[in-house]
Amino acid sequence: MPGKRGGYMAKNNDIGALVRLFLKLGIIGFGGPAAHIAMLEDEVVTRRQWLTREHFLDLLGATNLIPGPNSTEMAIHVGYVRGGWRGLVLAGVCFVLPAVLITTALAWVYVEYGTLPEAEPLLRGIKPVVLAVIVGALWKLGQKAVKDWRLLMVGIAVAAIAFQQGYEIPALFCGGLVGMFWRRFRPGQAVGWAAVASLGLVDSARAAVLQAGTAVEAVSIWKLGLFFLKIGAVLYGSGYVLFAFLEGGLVRDYGLLTQAQLLDAVAVGQFTPGPVLSTATFIGYVIAGPLGALVATVGIFLPSFFFVAAVNPLIPRLRQSAWAGAFLDGVNVSAVGLMVAVMARLGQTTLIDLSAWAITTIAFLVMWRWQVSAAWLVLAGAVTGYILWH
Repeated sequence: MPGKRGGYMAKNNDIGALVRLFLKLGIIGFGGPAAHIAMLEDEVVTRRQWLTREHFLDLLGATNLIPGPNSTEMAIHVGYVRGGWRGLVLAGVCFVLPAVLITTALAWVYVEYGTLPEAEPLLRGIKPVVLAVIVGALWKLGQKAVKDWRLLMVGIAVAAIAFQQGYEIPALFCGGLVGMFWRRFRPGQAVGWAAVASLGLVDSARAAVLQAGTAVEAVSIWKLGLFFLKIGAVLYGSGYVLFAFLEGGLVRDYGLLTQAQLLDAVAVGQFTPGPVLSTATFIGYVIAGPLGALVATVGIFLPSFFFVAAVNPLIPRLRQSAWAGAFLDGVNVSAVGLMVAVMARLGQTTLIDLSAWAITTIAFLVMWRWQVSAAWLVLAGAVTGYILWH
């Protein structure tokens, strides 16, 4: 195992390994951000031992605090840690590239023929496997994140709030602040300050995203790029939040998309691998052709590279402060709580029959017993879905 410094793994400039890994994850990355993060944890912590689990959790906690697609930013973080600036760029691009290419091809088919390929049988087999992968990652991450009973309570509370009410970002900030004050100060003073601070920050971000919807006034390639650039710079939470802003900005306010086209774009985001924000590629193509796809894609993903480059060097320094470290611990366990909520919602929509339960159970047991890679499990799930439901 490579040497450690303060619980963090030493840097290694194996760029080729980064490129191969993130191209693979971009190809097999079905199931949304929680699944991507679970697969990434399996690859870089368990299998390759590029990061310690503590370092991975710190990166995950920091990623949840900044705007942008969480799984893409985790890929960029890992690339920066392992390969510096070259790694940062290549890991992010390689993770996003397969989804962008697939989405562009689907957009071409859609514009030419007015319909999308049928992928439901494959998805019905893949989703139960993805659920098993998330469960396995949560077990390993939870063991490191839950350092005492206070953090356990914070994680449970965040999971419950996120599952019942949403409010993922306020819950995350509150979890970090409550965890910090509860472990470092008197518990009675934690909740009020945490709620005020987190809600204020999230309301500001939400207002900025709504304002970004005013950027597109006509089918201008530069205004289209600016629209997606602003959304990429202020979009908090899951990539699925993107659809609400697209509906308000491009469908209702400016009439650049029809409701049916937006629903088709959502479908593409669901059945293609990689980050769901590659939906922007599809929409850009529908609105303005290949150049529209390019500027929409660059616009929505570009801010994440700058955010990670700014935040990543600060994380080890935060760990050296008792208060900042306690805040990170609270955020880390809250991030695990958010993944639990996502897993629960995915389970509600996925485990709808005995076949789905059987696929999830078998996938989990195979992964647990023989440490089979998520890539092979996803492929097996796709084949199973095609056989059972085609």
